[in-house]
Amino acid sequence: MSRPYKVMFSAGEASGDMHAANALRSLKAQGIELEAVAVGGPKLAAEGAEILLDCRELSVIGIFEVLIQYRRLLKKLNFVRDCLREQKPDLLVIVDYPDFNLKLAETARELGIPVLFYVSPQVWAWREHRVHRIGSLVSMMAVIFPFEVAFYEKAGVPVRYVGHPLVDEVGSDLSREQAREALGVAGEAPVVALLPGSRRGEVGRILPVMRDALEILRRQRPDVRFLLPVAGTLEDGLVDNLLGDSSEAIIRVRGRAYDVMQAADAVLTASGTATLETAMMGTPMAIVYRVNWLSYAIMSRMIRIPDIGLVNIVAGRRIVQEFVQKQARPEAIAAELQRLLDDPGYAAQMRAELAQVQAKMGEGGASDKVAALIGEMLTGKAA
Repeated sequence: MSRPYKVMFSAGEASGDMHAANALRSLKAQGIELEAVAVGGPKLAAEGAEILLDCRELSVIGIFEVLIQYRRLLKKLNFVRDCLREQKPDLLVIVDYPDFNLKLAETARELGIPVLFYVSPQVWAWREHRVHRIGSLVSMMAVIFPFEVAFYEKAGVPVRYVGHPLVDEVGSDLSREQAREALGVAGEAPVVALLPGSRRGEVGRILPVMRDALEILRRQRPDVRFLLPVAGTLEDGLVDNLLGDSSEAIIRVRGRAYDVMQAADAVLTASGTATLETAMMGTPMAIVYRVNWLSYAIMSRMIRIPDIGLVNIVAGRRIVQEFVQKQARPEAIAAELQRLLDDPGYAAQMRAELAQVQAKMGEGGASDKVAALIGEMLTGKAA
């Protein structure tokens, strides 16, 4: 081939931006000459990808919210579709974010562009029928959990297990004491981390509940310190506005989520990838989640499993308490945090169970494996 290969990545949120960026880094390390364009964020940009659309502009979660912003999202989708037609990449790599990315895959199929889907949507948990649509649109699935292989093979979808990228990505170079000193919470006072998510709407619904819970906890335990790592996908000022008068009690840092988890005695996190990241760090946690009531009413009828937290799904049972929708009451959340801080046996048992989850995540090397798969697809060697 006389010209470099061209790959388009589409990652709709912060975690996908990170996974795609690490895959791109591994791909370049393999010596394949290529150009990368992307729907993504700062991490893909740092790896040299030309950002066609900032993923922060797709920051919507929940069925009802998508319907409200349908026209705006459709305009963004059509823009990326036009980019796909103009750029004509040799491969489209879509990372999670299925509702947007599968529509983009439809255009790729029309153009004869092969599609790799990295990080499967949770079709095994809800809306299982989507597997047939996925199979009609993608050339290959790169899945991160071993049990997903049989699910896709049964549906006749080409699939490759690459392992979970978090195994290589999660970690801090600092000790607990070093992390605390670097983040301004040195000493032995208990530390609670707040991880409200990376999307505007998500943070807007969840952070106020966390704020109210920490205010209750502060009255019971005035010595507790609070840390909040602000995701790179969120604008400056959004978090401060949501915290209001509580903002002075919370130390906010841009990024550095793993250092924050390292420093913390307990984590209060939104459901999603962050629950697995916290598990990998071995920090006890509680999960809080809220969506629009109509979205929840629709979604709850479709979900086929008892828990929504990925850490509990991987564990196969509830090892971390979930406070979802109406159960997301500040008093109950504060009580769980206090138990995590004040009951050493309870916290130790959760750490042991989180270690078992970590063992189920595999041996690592996911970014290198998916990069090798991309290389095979570019050169026509994938089977």
